[in-house]
Amino acid sequence: MARQTRTPATADAHPSKPSATGRKTAKAAKPATSTAADSKVTAPRDMTRPEIVQFLTDLERAWPDAETELHYSTPFTLLIAVVLSAQATDASVNRVTPALFAAAPNPAAMVALGEDGVGELIRTIGLWRNKAKNVVELSRQLLERHKGEVPGTREELEALAGVGRKTANVVLNVAFHQPTVPVDTHVFRLANRTGLGRGKTVEAVEAALERRIPKEMIRDSHHWMILQGRYVCKARKPECWRCAASVPCLYPVKTDRPVIKPPRQTL
Repeated sequence: MARQTRTPATADAHPSKPSATGRKTAKAAKPATSTAADSKVTAPRDMTRPEIVQFLTDLERAWPDAETELHYSTPFTLLIAVVLSAQATDASVNRVTPALFAAAPNPAAMVALGEDGVGELIRTIGLWRNKAKNVVELSRQLLERHKGEVPGTREELEALAGVGRKTANVVLNVAFHQPTVPVDTHVFRLANRTGLGRGKTVEAVEAALERRIPKEMIRDSHHWMILQGRYVCKARKPECWRCAASVPCLYPVKTDRPVIKPPRQTL
């Protein structure tokens, strides 16, 4: 079972969502922009090689024990968990997988459980009907094509029901320790904001990251970026004052620490 890592080592102990009265606007030297606009702002240029190394080194210090937050015990249970996590949070998946994996810890048991049985156990997550169908079908495919084992190549993984490029990359990275860079919404946003690897599509960002990140940092960088994007460089508004890598980051509208007004005193 993967250990959850939610707070960066260098982060300040600070409310992640200050009240509306406690938020501070950007400095006067910066252009006034709305939160919605901020979320789409990208870096004006790509990071240089030294900036990339510094940025990722800072993230490594912030997330020294970074790993997937999905709970799994085998390559098969990891594959199922990642498939279930599409358009769902890891937390919601972790709530349903203990019962699912207890009932079906391997492909043969998952096929025997069937779509209805799987569906009953995962119905609290998004798109559960389609996911139940895919989980059973990919389990059947594993039995028929791979003797019940999860394959270790992207092509074989992507040929399975419900498995796309990102899911395949996660399995290759986590289960088979291959230097892949799975790009989810958090990585896509962070790469564009910071200048680490800009691109208009997931494929373009993936290619940029694989080309630009030093080979010895590629595999682990995936975990650092996901946690940083999930808990610090948030979609609605990045919490730049908490960021351990703000110096090399090229995001042009960095946010300041919110000022929490003291409660009004009454006589």
